[in-house]
Amino acid sequence: MPRFDLTLPELETYRPDVLEPDDFDAFWTDTLESARAAGGQVTVTPVQTPLRAVEVFDVTFPGFAGDPVSGWLLLPSGAEGPLPAVIEYNGYGGGRGLPHERLGWAASGYAYFFMDTRGQGSGWGSGGSTPDPHGSGPASPGFMTRGIDDPADYYYRRVFTDAVRAIDAVRGMERVDAARVAVCGGSQGGGIALAAAGLTEGLVAVMPDVPFLCHFERAVGMTDADPYGEVVRYLSVHRGAEERVFRTLSYFDGVNMAKRATAPALFSTALLDQVCPPSTVFAARNHYASFHNGGSLQNGAARLEAGISVYAHNQHEGGAAYQWVAQAEFLSRFV
Repeated sequence: MPRFDLTLPELETYRPDVLEPDDFDAFWTDTLESARAAGGQVTVTPVQTPLRAVEVFDVTFPGFAGDPVSGWLLLPSGAEGPLPAVIEYNGYGGGRGLPHERLGWAASGYAYFFMDTRGQGSGWGSGGSTPDPHGSGPASPGFMTRGIDDPADYYYRRVFTDAVRAIDAVRGMERVDAARVAVCGGSQGGGIALAAAGLTEGLVAVMPDVPFLCHFERAVGMTDADPYGEVVRYLSVHRGAEERVFRTLSYFDGVNMAKRATAPALFSTALLDQVCPPSTVFAARNHYASFHNGGSLQNGAARLEAGISVYAHNQHEGGAAYQWVAQAEFLSRFV
């Protein structure tokens, strides 16, 4: 596959202006306050599995509007708490699957929580169990255009809120050290991790792997691959809706979330990735808090780290298992 995006030296300095609404922070403050005010209980139920090296728990926590959201919690067997924790968000179309599918973090001594993505879980993998009980207006097939006429109704408002509430839930668990929580995810999960980083204080690390949901205007104009292609198809039918659509998306853009992050990060990208083009990933990385305000944070705070692993000859699979090793080495420095 030929290279189709900017060269690596160009990517390293690519820091585009991205639409950011004036009420971005107020929108998210109100959204999260409403979700927390809705209440709801966190339930943690032990599950019997063939696994012997980890303990498995079926978790339900209150997400957007107090809706119940599922997840798996895996703990190293017999480990004394409080443990550092890793929360992972999933790729587009997948569900939480089965607990034995993701053992790396728990086997490395972490409390590991994998969040189900509401309404998804039937596109690949072993399924999900969290419904999305909220409707939307006309949309193209998929999730990208559900409620896209208004940020208050947009699908990812609910998902990003779930992601923050998952952090709240994990921080309240008895065997977790609330001061040592990291987030990660690949593709859609990477975009969700960036949102969690921008909307949550006190994380120790953020690890977005080939993240989706970044620099929407460039992505939609650059690739016809799904899921961005869903927006292209929507706009091809709803002629004249472009300004409204991109205004909605600006509330959910990973670039705007990255500007607000407060934890060190390790990104990854693949230079042949036509699903999440590398320039969209670099746009978020180069706007990450470490680069904000001319290269330093406000109020004299120390510059944050925002590293990036670049896989020159890979597509959307990126570094795959190699990137997990890089993440584990990175995270070990902060916990």
